[in-house]
Amino acid sequence: MARTIQKRKEFDRRLAQVETLIGELDALPDGDARKTAVEAVQALLELHGDALDRLLELVAAKGETGEVVILELAADEMVGGLLLLHGLHPLTLEERVLGALAKVRPYLGSHGGNVELLGLRDGVARLRLEGSCHGCPSSTLTLKYAIEKEIAEAAPDLVDIVVEGVVEQPAVPSGFIPLGTIKPLSRRAPEGEAWQPVKGLEGLLGNQLRIEEVAGSPVLFCRIGDTHYAYRDRCPACRSSLAGGRLEGHLLVCPGCSRSYDVHRAGRSLDDAAISLSPIPLLEQAGQVRVASAAVSG
Repeated sequence: MARTIQKRKEFDRRLAQVETLIGELDALPDGDARKTAVEAVQALLELHGDALDRLLELVAAKGETGEVVILELAADEMVGGLLLLHGLHPLTLEERVLGALAKVRPYLGSHGGNVELLGLRDGVARLRLEGSCHGCPSSTLTLKYAIEKEIAEAAPDLVDIVVEGVVEQPAVPSGFIPLGTIKPLSRRAPEGEAWQPVKGLEGLLGNQLRIEEVAGSPVLFCRIGDTHYAYRDRCPACRSSLAGGRLEGHLLVCPGCSRSYDVHRAGRSLDDAAISLSPIPLLEQAGQVRVASAAVSG
């Protein structure tokens, strides 16, 4: 795992270096020199693309086993990005967007909401938040740290996201450099906005509360049924910690002021509609709980 992380950091460093060099090419005062440099880069990209295409042909020739290998390669962040760069990714843009939405639906469903892909045209995905997510004060937060991040990872070549019912429409992080294009782009989100795994929640029983430190801040975790929830450890009414609180069904009762908050509905207060807990975007994948560290520290 540590080696994989190191490889990704090295990949990011080299990508940043390439972007810097491409920027320097764009700034060359000699038009002929700039044109020659651009053509050289394009020729190199095409050479690598042809080799990757041939590699995929050889793997695909292994039949069903080869197809499985190709999908595994495409799912890898670095390899998948290179396949996208050369137009060789086995999944279409729509398939990748739908796959990303499928990953975030458990989180949205835990807050009584859902997301639907209305359409995909000219690289722009039109989405609609449904249920409690639509019009909820935390909709923008949900979109930024859950939907947008997953889509950016699965479909960095997407041009934009348009969401019905959300005033603030986020821009999708830029994708890899398309073939024949020299403008430098970066597909990875800033490291501070990464999803951070949280250990120690395996033993968290239903209707229990636990405070864990994430990105230097206390976060309250609870589990109702098979679903985990995460909130900032602070009551919006009395400003005290929620440690020592209790769960009554899906209601969290503050130990300081006894106000009740609906955990299943993004922490909405039952006593005062103007206040609510601050939800932390959370994803559960392969039995691992991850939270958006930037949402915790922000």
